[in-house]
Formats: sequence, C-alpha cells, structure tokens
Amino acid sequence: MNDLKLKENDLKKQQEWTSLLQDILYLRAGNKQPKAYVRTYGCQQNVADSEMLKGMLIEMGCALTDDNNDADIIIFNTCAVREHAEDRVFGNVGALKALKKKKPSLFIALCGCMMEQEHIADKIYKSFPYVSLVFGTHMLHRFPEMVFQAVTTGKRVVERGLDEGKIYEGIPQHRDGSFKGWLSIMYGCDNFCTYCIVPHVRGRERSRHSSTVLAEANEMVKSGFKDITLLGQNVNSYGKWLDEKTDFPDLLRSVAEIDGDFWVRFMTSHPKDASKKLIDVMAENPKICNHLHLPFQCGSNEILSRMNRRYTREKYLDIVEYAKNKIPDLSITSDVIVGFPGETYEDFKQTLSLIREVGFTSLFTFIYSPRVGTPAASFDDPVSHEEKAEWMSELLKVQEEIAAKRCAGMVGKEYRVLVEEQAREGILNARTQNNIVVELHGSADLIGTFQNAAITEARNWILRGKIV
Repeated sequence: MNDLKLKENDLKKQQEWTSLLQDILYLRAGNKQPKAYVRTYGCQQNVADSEMLKGMLIEMGCALTDDNNDADIIIFNTCAVREHAEDRVFGNVGALKALKKKKPSLFIALCGCMMEQEHIADKIYKSFPYVSLVFGTHMLHRFPEMVFQAVTTGKRVVERGLDEGKIYEGIPQHRDGSFKGWLSIMYGCDNFCTYCIVPHVRGRERSRHSSTVLAEANEMVKSGFKDITLLGQNVNSYGKWLDEKTDFPDLLRSVAEIDGDFWVRFMTSHPKDASKKLIDVMAENPKICNHLHLPFQCGSNEILSRMNRRYTREKYLDIVEYAKNKIPDLSITSDVIVGFPGETYEDFKQTLSLIREVGFTSLFTFIYSPRVGTPAASFDDPVSHEEKAEWMSELLKVQEEIAAKRCAGMVGKEYRVLVEEQAREGILNARTQNNIVVELHGSADLIGTFQNAAITEARNWILRGKIV
C-alpha cells in the first residue's frame, strides 16, 4: 500500500512538470504549438512504451508529426537486442546533427533499451553533444521531469538504472491505432538466456494487477478495438509475486470473456512455461486467435543448454503436438538464432529437422549477434559469419517451401479476416486469426472491419482472396 502511494505521488509530480512545460515548449517553438516526432525501434513493448511517450507529449501541449524535419522535439526509442538495430540508431542520430544546426532550439532525446547499457549511454554522451536527454526504460514515468530539467537548465540530462519491483499506472497513452492495439500485462524477464540482453535492460519480471489489465482491455473494446495483443517478455510467467492467484491462462480467459466482437492475441510465450492449461484456454474460446508464437531458437539440446533455455527439443515438440491436437487450424510461428557460439553444422541440421517436423507458418530468423554484458559474448565462436550466412540461406529455403505448402492448402477455404490497411489503390491487406496476410479487392472504408474472405490464390507468404 505504501508503495502504491509512492507511485501515485510520483505521478502527481510528473503532472506538475507537464503543466509547467506547456508554456515553456510553446515559447521554445517560437510562440506556436510544438511538434514532436517519436521513432520506435525494436519490439512491440517498445511500441507500447512509445505510445506512453506520445501521451505525455500531447499533455505537454505538443502535436505529433511523422516528419522529423518539421519537429521541435525528436525522440528515438531504441532497441538493444540486435547489433544491426544499434547501428541504425547511431547512424540516424548522427544525421540529426544537421537538423540541430539548422534549428538550435530542437530538443533531441534518446531512450529505451540501448540507453540502459552504460557503454552505449557513455558513447552517446561523448559522441553526440547535441542530444539533450538520455534515459532508460525504467525512467519512462519521469519523462516530463527530465524534459523540464533539460530545457530550463540548458544542461544535458542522463538518467538510467533499474527501478526494480515497481509498475507505474496512470501514465497518459496515445495509441497509434484505432482497431489494433497493444496491452502490456507485465514487464521484465527472469530467464537470463545467455545471448539475451533484455533482463539486463528491462529488469526482473513484474506483473500488472489483473483488475488493471481487465479494466484497460474493457476500455479498448468499448473504444472499438478489434485486435488486442497482450504483451510481456514471457507472458506465461504472468502473476508471479502478485498478491492474487491469477496465472496467464486465467487472465487470457478473463480478457476473452469481455463482451464484444474482437480477437485477442499474446506474445511472447517461453516454451519452458507454455502449459497445457494455456492451450486448453485457447481451444475453448473463439475470440483467442489460433496463433501461437513459441520461440524455439535452436533444435539442438546441447545448444539449448548453452543458451540456458531450460527446455529440450522433446519438451518443445510435446507441447506443439498437444496444441495441434487441441487446435487443428493452429498457426505456429517462432524465432530462430543461427550460428550460436559453439553451434556446429550437425546442431544446425537438428534445427532444420525441427522446422520440418513442426511446419511453422513463418519464422523470425537471426544470425547470432553478440551483446555486451551477456555470457554468450565471451563464448568461443569458431564458425565464420560467411558460413553462418550459408546456413541461414539453407534455413530460409526450407521455411519458404513449408510456408508455400501451407498457404496452398488454404486455397478454396473461407476465413474471417480483419481488414488492416490499404496496400495500394483498390487493394486491401487483411489478416486471418492465424496471422496470415490476405490481399483483397475493396475500398478503404472497410479498414478496421471484420469480413469473410474466400481464398483464391496462394503465394509464398501471403494469400489472395475475395470478400464473400
């Protein structure tokens, strides 16, 4: 209870900073409404965090813009999971130098997972002096205070460090979509896979109270959301340390029981915690999408052990088999790391055989990228990047064949789809419950609606159809 009061007091202080910033930012923008540009890198959790940043910016009096050349405030919300994502951030921050020179009042801030790494924050501070604010994932709720400090003192602000065990409710939020939305149910990760930086930058697991999650889900449904994704680094760990006996399958069932016509998805599930109870709940409720994202990373037990994944190939296939029997039209997607330190071609062949055995709808594939601060970064890694790239090409060819076969098997069938966007004039992109894109002829006024689609043609990764 005391902790809850502390959180409420902290948020009240932020609201005071927000009110003060309305006039300050207006003056900085030349006596006009300031415009804010937020660019998000990385995962869906970062997208959800950026929606809170946008909510706070709007309360500061800002208008949002998609053009950084037109902005008075630029924020990059960064990702630390892959080296490529970090390189893109450095390149794009470097490109802001010319903008800052042209508009000296431009306020530039960097936040997110990259900024929780000391060596990255130091590099930003030394190499990009025109960045006024750097803050980590645990400082999100203090955003108004930090902006106020930076703009009123003229000094650069760097705030990072773990704020363990706390969840700050009540932060303003501006959702990017009107019918598809993200709903965070927990933060952090306790798994400490040897290749993964996430627990080091997002902290230990902490869950939102189920009543808070359900209240937000209810509000989203009332606001017209048709596709709601429950988010967590490992949703199957939901409920640990809460003062209530609610696990993730219980929460999922409760969300799906909300009145309304909508779908609910979730990600990500860790195979070591994926339970048969979860599969049963998915099977019993038609609002829960028949799509399971279940990252297996590697098909070799030896490599899985080196990754500290804490499940075996056999356990993974066991839960997959149970899920397929319970949900016949289940779509399974996954993440795969190719070329983990110590992985041999024989290990890699076990990954290929698992891919063939499961028959994934699609895969997110990555060549191993060492992360400073993780155990795997110090492992011996004798296989060259060129050889790993050849393995990756082989994997992609196998998966392409599987996906083409699966899509071909959907031709002639009808599916309920959610129309998501206009791909080009007269062509819409829709999505099935099992997360496959369908191209349809139709007008833009169908976006955000459910339709029945007859599948007429299959391509490798997407389908074509017509509205029935």
